[in-house]
Amino acid sequence: MSRSVRVVWDDRLVTYDFGPGHPLAPVRVELTMALARDLGVLDKVELTGCDPATDDELALVHERGYMEAVRRVSATGRPDPAIGLGTTDNPAFPGVHEASALVAGATLAAARAVWTGEAEHALNIAGGLHHAMPGAASGFCVYNDPGVAIAWLLSQGARRVAYVDVDVHHGDGVQAMFHDDPRVLTVSLHESPRTLFPGTGYPHETGVEGTAVNVALPAGCGDAGWLRAFHAVVPPLLREFQPEVLVSQQGCDGHALDPLANLLLSVDGQRRTYAALHALAHETARGRWLATGGGGYELVRVVPRAWTHLIAEAAGAPLDPATVTPESWHELVRLRTGEVPPLSMTDGRSAEFRDFADGYDPADAVDRAIIATRKAVFPYHGLDPQP
Repeated sequence: MSRSVRVVWDDRLVTYDFGPGHPLAPVRVELTMALARDLGVLDKVELTGCDPATDDELALVHERGYMEAVRRVSATGRPDPAIGLGTTDNPAFPGVHEASALVAGATLAAARAVWTGEAEHALNIAGGLHHAMPGAASGFCVYNDPGVAIAWLLSQGARRVAYVDVDVHHGDGVQAMFHDDPRVLTVSLHESPRTLFPGTGYPHETGVEGTAVNVALPAGCGDAGWLRAFHAVVPPLLREFQPEVLVSQQGCDGHALDPLANLLLSVDGQRRTYAALHALAHETARGRWLATGGGGYELVRVVPRAWTHLIAEAAGAPLDPATVTPESWHELVRLRTGEVPPLSMTDGRSAEFRDFADGYDPADAVDRAIIATRKAVFPYHGLDPQP
């Protein structure tokens, strides 16, 4: 399906590191790249490097005063709680500006490749820092790389960009940056803000002209409910919006093993989402697809498998879920983490679901979440909220 796929990677991306014990451990992307390499997935893509985002590029969405404050923290390592650096979520560390700017630069390199036609799809698995606000760090995120990339695409003449965020946490930073811009459709599927950070992402948050879309799913939602919600909301909106570029944030922290949230997805269910987004990129965005990583805090059993599947799907060569993980990778996992690695690329789930067109069940919490979102935004797009 894909003509050319670029994966942006630089070994320095692991310097985005809040220190020992922090959930966002860079070993997760190190193990992902190693697994993708050992399974031959990286042989099917073009691997390219990147430069840090410049101040002017970061200033497309971030306040310059904030960037100057991040640079001061970066030079000294001293906290600045006024900008959200030096908190439990976002510890201050020397070099934080440089590490964060490199993450943003990697996503920008992917955006450039897609926009110029150098690649049809491009990925930065170290990116997806969707909580960063224009003037503050938040939720493990210092610079908002998806936001920077979207703003850059608009600066290059893109008239419609769709952003689909499947992280378990609401994509609040990206929504805030484009809340009043009808050129950007932001769609976030996440655990209900009643039970999870950041406490936003209710269906009534609709932005201008219904271009902010939020599906707030109940704690305990698994593959069947999640996929039902995704297909009830995302494809109709993308087909109507017809974006020139599809940008996706592929946080895999909705997995049942993730320690920071309460959804019950499997790697198999997540894999089906990647396939759906890939198909929608071709159907609605002329194949232009920019994908980033995001959240994911089960560092060994979930993140590397999930994002290796993502890269393989984007490359047009999806892996058989029964694929055995290589012994070479097992050795690296034991060396870097001391943990027992998963033996295959599947959780053994079928990830089947019923389509919402089959009918709405008001007794089902997932269906109530779906209908709340559809009622809030579908009329803006000329769509019928009813199944």
